[in-house]
Amino acid sequence: MEISEIRNAYIEGFGQPEDNLLKELTRETALTQIHPRMICGNHQGQLLSLLVKLSKAENILEIGTFSGYSTICMARALPEKGKITTIEINDEIQWLNSKYFHLAKLENKINPIVGDALELIPKLNEQFDFVFIDGDKRQYIDYYQMVFPYVISGGLILVDNVLWDNKIFRDVESNDFMTKGVIEFNEMIKMDAHVEKLIIPLRDGLMLIRKL
Repeated sequence: MEISEIRNAYIEGFGQPEDNLLKELTRETALTQIHPRMICGNHQGQLLSLLVKLSKAENILEIGTFSGYSTICMARALPEKGKITTIEINDEIQWLNSKYFHLAKLENKINPIVGDALELIPKLNEQFDFVFIDGDKRQYIDYYQMVFPYVISGGLILVDNVLWDNKIFRDVESNDFMTKGVIEFNEMIKMDAHVEKLIIPLRDGLMLIRKL
């Protein structure tokens, strides 16, 4: 076993163990989805949960639901009257995340919407204190610019995959628009004086942003 694998196993041994519902969600995602690696996973889910609690968030927006793992982790961390609106463009996975929202008994806290986040966010007409962006990497800048006016001062924006399997450190093919999207987003945030920002090198990289 390589030292990186030992390190990851050691790190993931800390924190709360994955419960049976999330284990089953992980298993069913692997069995039914083409890209099961897109699932949030226990370690990142714990971080999301902890950040929601520490920030005392009450109204969350998630862009990119996938099978609902991250949604459940954040919803569980919300106060009794808290709410998370989660948007997923792929209607073919709705059956899976809806199933586990029901099994987790969180339907009163989760508002799942199927559609294009860029079209839907203005129609929500809400203020959010916590935003998790994990949608199409080509549209990261568009998501950010769309949602920023709806984030309260002091609110958090967390963006997934900002290291993008280390592809951002290599020569980028001209047609690799996903990698280009991540690089352009990272560079934009680096120069943004309206926020505090920090990259957390967890899994595929998380950008933690606080609106000033």
